[in-house]
Amino acid sequence: MIPLLRSGRRTLPLAVAIAVAATLPAQSQAQRLEEVLVTAQKRVENMQDVPISIAAVSGEKLEDAGITRTSDLQAYIPNLTMTEAAIGSNVFIRGVGSQVNQGFEQSVATYVDGIYYGRPRQLRTPFFDLERVEVLRGPQSILFGKNSIGGALSLTTRKPGDEFEAEISAYYEPDHEETIFSGIISGPISDTLSGRLSLRKRDIEGYIENVYKGTDEMESDEWVARGILAWTPSDNLDITFKAEVGEYDTKGRNMVALGDPAPGGTTPVLNDFQKRAVNDPEFSDNEYDNYTLTLNYALGESTLTSVTGFSSYEFEELLDGDIGIATVFGIPSSEDYEQFSQELRLTSAGGETFDYIVGLFYQTSELDFTESLVLTLPSGLNVDIPRVYGSDSDLWAAFGQVTWNMSERLRLTAGVRYTEEDKDGFRNLYTRNLDGSVFPADAFAPLGAPLPPLGVFPHELDGDRSEDSTTPLVSLQWDVTDFSMLYASVSTGFKAGGFDARSNRSMTADGSSNLQFEEEEALSYEAGAKLDLMDGRARLNFAVFRTEYDDLQVSVYDGVIGFDVQNAAEATTQGLEMDGSLQVTDGLVLSATLGYTDFKYENYPNGACYKGQTPDFVEGGVDFCDWDGKTNQFTPEWSGTLGANYNRPIGDTLELLASLDLIYSDEYFAAADLDPNLLQDSYVKVNATLGLADAAGRWDVTLIGSNLTDEEVVSFGNDIPLIGPVQSYFAFVDRPATVAIRGRYRF
Repeated sequence: MIPLLRSGRRTLPLAVAIAVAATLPAQSQAQRLEEVLVTAQKRVENMQDVPISIAAVSGEKLEDAGITRTSDLQAYIPNLTMTEAAIGSNVFIRGVGSQVNQGFEQSVATYVDGIYYGRPRQLRTPFFDLERVEVLRGPQSILFGKNSIGGALSLTTRKPGDEFEAEISAYYEPDHEETIFSGIISGPISDTLSGRLSLRKRDIEGYIENVYKGTDEMESDEWVARGILAWTPSDNLDITFKAEVGEYDTKGRNMVALGDPAPGGTTPVLNDFQKRAVNDPEFSDNEYDNYTLTLNYALGESTLTSVTGFSSYEFEELLDGDIGIATVFGIPSSEDYEQFSQELRLTSAGGETFDYIVGLFYQTSELDFTESLVLTLPSGLNVDIPRVYGSDSDLWAAFGQVTWNMSERLRLTAGVRYTEEDKDGFRNLYTRNLDGSVFPADAFAPLGAPLPPLGVFPHELDGDRSEDSTTPLVSLQWDVTDFSMLYASVSTGFKAGGFDARSNRSMTADGSSNLQFEEEEALSYEAGAKLDLMDGRARLNFAVFRTEYDDLQVSVYDGVIGFDVQNAAEATTQGLEMDGSLQVTDGLVLSATLGYTDFKYENYPNGACYKGQTPDFVEGGVDFCDWDGKTNQFTPEWSGTLGANYNRPIGDTLELLASLDLIYSDEYFAAADLDPNLLQDSYVKVNATLGLADAAGRWDVTLIGSNLTDEEVVSFGNDIPLIGPVQSYFAFVDRPATVAIRGRYRF
């Protein structure tokens, strides 16, 4: 095991949070905890009334903690893991997620104002001016539907209100020269029309030193503009239109090399979490735009809702594949994506003997992706290997959910969703010289098939597939008292199959085409309780779960320079989630969360082998290892947080603001092949804020500390390509300790 990955240093005992809280002054009386409103069931409800394992983070908490990207959210949600890899993002809940492949849609679906974001690139948009974020764990296959087999993230942006408001803010972190400037203006335009405009600009020089170039990486430059119009032409109709456009560009990567020295020294392994040595240029230029139109029309006591969405992005990217100072292996790529969706829902008023939601959903999408492997080999043989992938999809679904209020305290909910989806896809791989001429077919003839050392086989594959699924749900809820609730549910999930976008092979080990992979299915059991205690001053929620997956979709490194998609036979994840909060005084709130996940593959003999592992069998020249009983990557067994938020008046005009968050993660595998050399040790990160605010809420100035224990954390890793059996790895690493200052002024 690489010693640097066993950081485990300067970890702070979780009990420190209790000790810190105990030193704060107490008062004899404390107010009730604030009610948390969510829309997890497409209605505005108290989170304590929703029979789902759900966590909600308010927009205020996101801002106060300095959370500016979706991936930062995982620190506050147990059993949620979000990482950025070389070419995409990974989102896992309870050990289940989609790895990086353009043919995948995310197993943990993301919805922004009701619009499905299924592509990893859509998760990298700036994260600001939000009303709240809801994290729904487990399959959410009725009201959210589209591929949310592992869970769902629901983001709600702030809408314009009836009163004028404006805010400007500035954020500065000196060590990595990070600056964030944002501005918001919102309010009524006429008696029936209001608007909101939100702008943000972010720049950072980076936190890893490229010792070869003398630069800091990953340098980022991003901006976003969001405009929202809310029109209420009559008492029974409201219309909201949102337009958002943005760009985010980067140079370099937040990636280092770890392990044993690579042969020849062309890929320097510095074994330093803050340094790398890479020569070739690396960049990623991204543009995106999103539009959403939402209509709510009162039909008697019911509401008809229409949600129309359009989302698109494009990017161009260049990566240094050899991760060193020699020009050996470059990876240029580009991607274009568009989607259009339409949802219609009819929702009853609620509070009747039978409450219902029924609806229809349609979505169409197109994706074009090109990735090349540009090799400059020591032998003088240079080759370009472009891989071109495209797919389009048309999907429609009908869904309904009915709640039978059997009594004032007992209710039964049943729902079902029926989905049909048609997909077309192709993948072409070619070999050619750098001047564009045809690469000689016999160039590697002495070695056997075309390019066998690289695992590359030229091919042209295409296909189509049609799928349908029926996913039911049953839930029973019992309000034991006015302040306590028990629930139990059985639900199913479905994630569509598709086409492998990144394989360099034309066939699987058994000789069949490897273009397509099959759908996966889930059966989930969950039971929980939601308790309000001490006259509303305390809150405790917990859930236990077990989910069984069939044909889980996985992307497996082929050991050379490619990835292959396959369906793992079976997997089971089970565990628990807990969260609680206590209003100690009017100004002091303590909180805690805890998550436990036990994930195991079952009946999965053809898993990947990590470098140096003895295969259980070899088929078609490919090594396979038995994964029965093994866990998944990005799946710590235990995770949790302890937090304290403290506000105290200073005289009549000022207020002291302070917070402390201790964030714990158990050890987890950072590599998809479960290489023990990329086992991230357990750690505790400490985040804290200290601020001074105007008591009237006009301004505040805050110090924001992140990862104050300076933990060295690998979020994703893999083998360095083309260096043979040497145990050298590239690793994406989290940001070290930072302290930033932020100022806000409200008009």
